[in-house]
Parts: sequence; C-alpha cells; structure tokens
Amino acid sequence: MRNAPPSPARWGSLRLSDVLFEKLTLIGAGLIGGSIARAARAFGGMAERITVSSRSQKTLDRVAELGFADVCEIDSRKAVEGADAVMLCSPVGTYAAIAAAISPHLKPGAIITDVGSTKQSVIRDIGPFVPAGVHFVPAHPMAGTEFSGPDSGFAELFQGRWCLLTPPPGTDEDAVQKLESFWSRTGAKTARMDAAHHDRVLAIVSHLPHLIAFTICGTADDLADETRQEVLQFAATGFRDFTRIAASDPEMWRDIFVANKDALLEMLARFSEDAQAMARAVRWGDTAYIEDKIIRSRKIRQSLIELKQA
Repeated sequence: MRNAPPSPARWGSLRLSDVLFEKLTLIGAGLIGGSIARAARAFGGMAERITVSSRSQKTLDRVAELGFADVCEIDSRKAVEGADAVMLCSPVGTYAAIAAAISPHLKPGAIITDVGSTKQSVIRDIGPFVPAGVHFVPAHPMAGTEFSGPDSGFAELFQGRWCLLTPPPGTDEDAVQKLESFWSRTGAKTARMDAAHHDRVLAIVSHLPHLIAFTICGTADDLADETRQEVLQFAATGFRDFTRIAASDPEMWRDIFVANKDALLEMLARFSEDAQAMARAVRWGDTAYIEDKIIRSRKIRQSLIELKQA
C-alpha cells in the first residue's frame, strides 16, 4: 500500500482545506493525466470538478467507465470553458495545435500549464497563444512508468518525485505558487528551473537513456532469427531493464526526441565519445580504466539511493 502524500509545512497563504481550482481541465488522459485526476480525487483540496478531453472518443468512454472525471468532452474548446486551470497532458508535438484551438476559450485569470518533458519547445509552441490575463506556467512532473492509456494511472504516481516548474520571466508569482501547491498536494517535491537548463539536464537523465534503450532493443530485433530467440529466452536483468524502458509510448518519445534535439544530440555525442573510450579500453585490456568507470557508476547509484530517487 503506497503512503499518502506528505503534509507540507506551508503553501503560501493557502490552507490544506482550500480547494485550489473549482474546475480543472486535463487535455489528455494517459498515464500522467489519469494519475493527476486520480490524485485530485484521492487527496482532495486540488479541484472541485475535473473535466477530461481527448481526441479519441474510445478513450473518453473508458475514462467515464473508470470514473476519474466529472465530465468527458471530446471538443477541447468546450472542455476549457470556465476552467481555472488547464493542463496539457498529451504528447508535446500536439501542444501548438491545442493551444491555438483553446486560446480564445480560456477565461481571464486561468492558469495554463503542461506536463511535457521538454520546456523550451513548450514555451515556443504555447507562449504565442496565451491571451492577456491568462497565466502560463510550464511544468514537468518527473514521474512515470512504461505503461500508457487511461487504465495506467494511479493516484500515488507523483509521491516523492520532483515536479520542475519553468515559468517564463514576468509570470505572475501567485499563479506559480498556486501550481506549486497543486503539485505538493499530489505528494511531489517542486523546484523552479530555467527552461534551457531543464532541457539539458533532462537530455542526460531521461531522454538519452530512452534513446539508448530503444536502440539496443532495435539492435536485438535485427539479429538473425536464431540468435534473436536466444536473446529473448535468456535475457538477463540488464537487458530486461532496457526492454521496460523501451516499452514506453512511441508517440510521446518521438515528440520528445525531436523537440529537444539540440540538447539530446549534444549528450549523445558526449556519450558516443565515452563509449568509444570504453571500447578502446576493452580492446587493449585497460583494466584500470574499466574499473574506474564501474566504480564511478556505482557512486552515482549510491547517490540516487541516498536521495531516495532510486
């Protein structure tokens, strides 16, 4: 049984009994959107009413069956009407079109935010469509699993995880604090970060590992039939871990790679140089180099454990 979210000592002037948003609209009902809705239901104080919008009626029908939304609306323009907060929970490649569609229907004072894994592209794609009087606070909850779709979410997904906020200069401070309070109530820890710095950090801690996992699984799939079957039959823990990551949503990760291509390619180039250096060490039996890399890697793992991020 997962624990309830921690009770923060303070959330600005907001009390735990305060409901942050009368109407919360989530555009997208996959792992993240579904988990946000479930957290709002389970922990309270986050939203009085939840509206979910999706481009798929089949998805909305399933959301209605699961019961984590008060209203299911396929028209995103209708879904955002009267909403105090609108969260884009779809792949980042869809953001520009969604923002253009919903912009005229956002009420003054509303907060528009997102959950995307890239932030410069989000600011580029959403920013031009934000009406005067509407507050734009990009965010990135760093939590997830390899599963997708409305059945995959759960209320405790964000507990103990970080949610990074990257508000553009001049963003209303009250709006930022309100969104921080929202994420705190899910059990997440919050921090603010410059969008460009966010994208470089995520390129190494998230985007590059996924790219490597997809590539390794692709390499295994390209092997001759007999060898490929043995790879699957005798897969060790390391390869199984890669396949778990590689099971992630293809549309979401396609969009992330393209949206953060500059930072990702920079980190890929650095990784490729290090991989070549390791290959030389293996070829020439440079055991000191190999052992040093392994020891340093173990230290990183221990640091993650100490930070409770393992």
